[in-house]
Amino acid sequence: MPTIKDVARKADVSVGTVSRVLSKNDTVKQPLKLRVQAAMDELGYKPNLAARALRTNSIDVIGLVVPDITNPFFAQLAKDIEKEAASRSHSVMLANSDDDLETEKIQIAALLDRSVRGVIVVATSDSNHPYEADVPIVSLDRRLGDHALVSTNHFDGSGQIADHLHQLGHRRIAYIAGPDTMDVARRRREGFVTRIKTLSRPDDPIKLTIHAGQFDYDSGEEVCRKLLAETADSDDRPTAIAAASDQQAIGVLRAARDLKLDVPGDLSVTGFDDISLAALVVPRLTTIRQPTAALARSVIDRIFEPAKATGDEEISGDLVMRESTAALDRSD
Repeated sequence: MPTIKDVARKADVSVGTVSRVLSKNDTVKQPLKLRVQAAMDELGYKPNLAARALRTNSIDVIGLVVPDITNPFFAQLAKDIEKEAASRSHSVMLANSDDDLETEKIQIAALLDRSVRGVIVVATSDSNHPYEADVPIVSLDRRLGDHALVSTNHFDGSGQIADHLHQLGHRRIAYIAGPDTMDVARRRREGFVTRIKTLSRPDDPIKLTIHAGQFDYDSGEEVCRKLLAETADSDDRPTAIAAASDQQAIGVLRAARDLKLDVPGDLSVTGFDDISLAALVVPRLTTIRQPTAALARSVIDRIFEPAKATGDEEISGDLVMRESTAALDRSD
């Protein structure tokens, strides 16, 4: 296996020059840099990251902690973060907290011990545990302590869903909320409720019911079954169900199918996130697309240039209209 000395000998430069090229030192002139890179390519030299970390006290790695990597939204987010990091010649070290605060603390500490360039954290619920570190720590989607948060504008996104259902003529609407322990769930619910209150008028009222749930498939299905059973053969049965996540909404689709309800003929259904499954289920799901690429770009920018952006940032999501929603047939 070729060593750094072999590269130096091949390029006819000093070992120090090769080391400066590897550390992307701007003082190395372009012709020398190209010569060293050509020698590395010809020899098939791969730098020893562990040894380099000992010399420089850092490695070209960014830490990422997520609550549940099996969640399709977090998987997409991790993929986009990895892509953005790769564009800056960095890799991503992924850790899963299993939505557990103690595990989250352990994972963050372990990443910081590895001298990473920075750490991105999607916190467990609303984590208020503070961290002090010599590298940037950025909150993503859910706030970690007092660290700056980059997120989708959940309030506005839910408002877009409310507008969409109102424009389709729905006036009996059920909303399945996420867990109250999460600010993201509260913001989505508040955005939806606030917009519905604005749209509802004395001469054209909207009847809205709120139902507590979790962000998963089973919760959406369970809440939907109970709701539709309670309102069966009643004028109170909703004509639309807005879910706080795509996973909930897919659970609603499953329940509606089992109950022989046509979506969107008998019931319109919306989600939030635009996970990959949203475009694969039947009918395809109307939802809010979270801008995962833009979120990834923002957090990576904050890792590399922490002084440029210190406050929170909300990025707008987009309404994606598919086949799970339709105009209400007023003749029914």
